[in-house]
Amino acid sequence: MFGYLIFNKYLCHQKKESMAEYKQRIADRILKRKVLGKGAVLVEGPKWCGKTTTAKQLAKSVLDLGDTSVLKQSSQLIELTPQALLEGPTPRLIDEWQALPSIWDSIRSEVDKRGEPSQFILTGSAVLPEADETIHSGTGRFAHIMMRPMSLESQMALSV
Repeated sequence: MFGYLIFNKYLCHQKKESMAEYKQRIADRILKRKVLGKGAVLVEGPKWCGKTTTAKQLAKSVLDLGDTSVLKQSSQLIELTPQALLEGPTPRLIDEWQALPSIWDSIRSEVDKRGEPSQFILTGSAVLPEADETIHSGTGRFAHIMMRPMSLESQMALSV
């Protein structure tokens, strides 16, 4: 039990407030609207387009699967108590979720159980898990956003 408490505290860290000069984008409004309307939102796009940084603006807690040690521990915990990975203030950001494909079904199940919007934001590559790795597509529970690098319109709005 003691190991679980340390492990859970490590995985369920709160959002840090020290974002250096975040610049609002059109994607921020879209993400906020979708988070308010669905239990989970999947944010996809190319590397370095701002998926995680944008999602962190709304997230109240983060599970960073891009951190090797967090991923290793999460891989073990998901077999025992997948709900522990999903605990934390919401919306909870699951960053690089595709590194642990089995978390998809745990999130879908948790969205059903909680029955409320604004539960999870998932960020990662534009690759959905293989059909044999998941049971359900997430239809009706997940909204989807495809992010691109900052648009010219967003850049111009920032310069005004």
